[in-house]
Amino acid sequence: MVGLIALACLPAHAQWKWRDAAGRVQYSDRPPPAGTPAKDVLQSPIVAAPVKLVPASAPGASAPAAAASAVDPALDAKRKQAEQQQEAQRKADEAKLAQARAENCERARTSMRTIESGQRLSRVNDKGEREVLDDGARARELEQGRRVIASECR
Repeated sequence: MVGLIALACLPAHAQWKWRDAAGRVQYSDRPPPAGTPAKDVLQSPIVAAPVKLVPASAPGASAPAAAASAVDPALDAKRKQAEQQQEAQRKADEAKLAQARAENCERARTSMRTIESGQRLSRVNDKGEREVLDDGARARELEQGRRVIASECR
């Protein structure tokens, strides 16, 4: 029983303790905010890599990103690589979408040329029977083709 209580207290040792600008003592499981002087950090947990505090006047960098890159340059390199991979994936998806749109556009234009040619057209219905397109069906197909061309051919 005593061992369980001792184990429950272990996370309390992994706490940061520092004095804020108003002089109050703060406790957290996260490091103090950037710009906290090292003399005001009263306690830090035992960590594998030393944590470097970043001054608040770091130009152009956000506090979490600056603190992360100050701790581990490899982490910063991994983050940049992940961002580059996401950007490359986004561009590949856009290219794939553009190619699909171009194919849909060409199919719709070919269909429109066939319908507008005036030749007799037929299609197979749900029952497997062949039916010839009358003027109403031809007009509906033309309208659908115009909608596809309007949305896909830009």
